[in-house]
Amino acid sequence: MEYMIYYIAVFTFGIIIGSFLNVCIFRIPDKNDIVSERSHCLSCGNVLKWYELIPVVSFVIQRGKCRHCSVRISRQYPLVELINGLIYVWIVSVHGFLLPSLLYCLCASALLIISIIDWKTYEIPLGCNLFIGVLGIFRILTDPVRWLEYALGFCAVSGLFLLIYWITRGRGIGGGDIKLMAAAGLLLGWQGILLAMVIGSVIGSVIHIALMKIKHKERVLAFGPYLSLGILGAMLYGGSIIEWYLTFYR
Repeated sequence: MEYMIYYIAVFTFGIIIGSFLNVCIFRIPDKNDIVSERSHCLSCGNVLKWYELIPVVSFVIQRGKCRHCSVRISRQYPLVELINGLIYVWIVSVHGFLLPSLLYCLCASALLIISIIDWKTYEIPLGCNLFIGVLGIFRILTDPVRWLEYALGFCAVSGLFLLIYWITRGRGIGGGDIKLMAAAGLLLGWQGILLAMVIGSVIGSVIHIALMKIKHKERVLAFGPYLSLGILGAMLYGGSIIEWYLTFYR
């Protein structure tokens, strides 16, 4: 029962952060202020009251419509809030109530922003990559014994991606993907970021090939969402997967 209360608190914190993620997702591509500008209806422009901003609950009570103009509110709002809350609970259930869980939760939120914006615009916000990089620096400061592992993580995949970028003159990989893997490498270490690359590449290949055949998508893909899934997978189960893999060489 005690743990259930903790998980409810984690979920609540997650959906509150998820509400802010929606602000970032809608405003960053248009280069609008994400801090000082008041939340408002994207249709009528009416400034929202505090009771219209309760994560998930307000959407349900208002039946997915603006109270003032009755225009439907995007389902992205409650979905992002719920997904962020569930991911927070998932991470804490795996790693416990420890500092790495906090860093991984905050990283997961940045990855959620990156995934949706990159999917829509084919661009990864620099601020999100910098934020993940800062989390990586905190990781090094709190685990200085393994500093070399994290330092190698910074260049293990990003170096490879940079080489591909140079060879293909920017057509094979995006600059945002390079920065993302460099920042996440600081947080995960070289083994974790290599695993993230493998997971993301496999998922990206399978899904994008399917989309090309079914929905006739272009060959160009937004790699950020798939890399983000790889990073999330490495954060959650990287240690177990790597340990399982190494058993084949013992």
